[in-house]
Amino acid sequence: MTDPDTGGPLHFTPHDFRRMFITDAILSGLPPHIAQIIAGHRDINVTMGYKAVYPDEAIQAHLAFLARRRAIRPSEEYRVPTDDEWTEFLGHFERRKVSTGTCGRAFGTPCIHEHACIRCSMLWPDPAHRERLVEIRDNLTARITEAQREGWLGDVEGLQVSLAGANHKLAQLERRTPGPAAVDLGIPALTPRS
Repeated sequence: MTDPDTGGPLHFTPHDFRRMFITDAILSGLPPHIAQIIAGHRDINVTMGYKAVYPDEAIQAHLAFLARRRAIRPSEEYRVPTDDEWTEFLGHFERRKVSTGTCGRAFGTPCIHEHACIRCSMLWPDPAHRERLVEIRDNLTARITEAQREGWLGDVEGLQVSLAGANHKLAQLERRTPGPAAVDLGIPALTPRS
């Protein structure tokens, strides 16, 4: 390839190949958000800036990609659900609501902890129910003390697993709770040395 301005050979940098790859991938139907992940960009606008096409072309390429995907899917996936199926689906989301938050398990999957939600990594604790979690934690601590005193070692082990879960859920809430507002201290001014 020759440079149209100088007539000499074109020189490419690794960055040029990156830009060409992203442009070609998006124009060939790769969704822009997937190109963003491949390129390692935090912001999709950076990815869109890399590609040497107009956004409308990217949108059209993505729509064409979706049309191709839909064409190869079985037609029964697009049928209207029955009333029973719809009721079961909505019921799943109602059953996700528990006393300490919301269960995040996927539709149609069983509860792996036999509804011992405090132990489950899929429980998303609700900040409004923090006091309930504290009450559960304190109750578990008292029950562990009682079980140790009475020599119920099997109970101690199970209660300790639940206590660790309760402490983890409280820590999750602490991480999600915003801290105090930041105070602007200004930018220090540098003074010239004498």
